[in-house]
This record gives sequence, C-alpha cells and structure tokens, in this order.
Amino acid sequence: MSFQSEMSHEEIARAKLAVLKREHRDLDEKIVALAELPMPPSLELQRLKRQKLALKDRIARLEDELTPDIIA
Repeated sequence: MSFQSEMSHEEIARAKLAVLKREHRDLDEKIVALAELPMPPSLELQRLKRQKLALKDRIARLEDELTPDIIA
C-alpha cells in the first residue's frame, strides 16, 4: 500500500516562496560581508547583487500569484 501526499498549487508556491526568501536573505548577508572587506571584490559584489535582484523579482511574481484578485 502506498501513501501519496499531494500538495496543492498554492502549497507548492508558498514552499517555493519560503526558499526564495531564504536565498535572498543569504545573498544579502554575503553582500554585506564582502562589502565590509578592506578591498571588496567588485565583480563578485555585482554578480551577487544581480542574483539578489533576480530573486526579488521571482519573489514578487510568486507573491502576486498567491495574492487573490479583489475587485473593488
């Protein structure tokens, strides 16, 4: 007998959102740590900032998807 749990689309989206937010926080911490170095690697900082911005965009899209449309 096999038990198969199925997650709804919303549950999957919320789990992805939590992962993306954690990744965004981790990138922010890396950026701050690198920026505090006496001679921060500018190319690495730029790359991390681009990744962070891309994550922010993905987070915004998922949050929009999860927010119900309310017609006022």
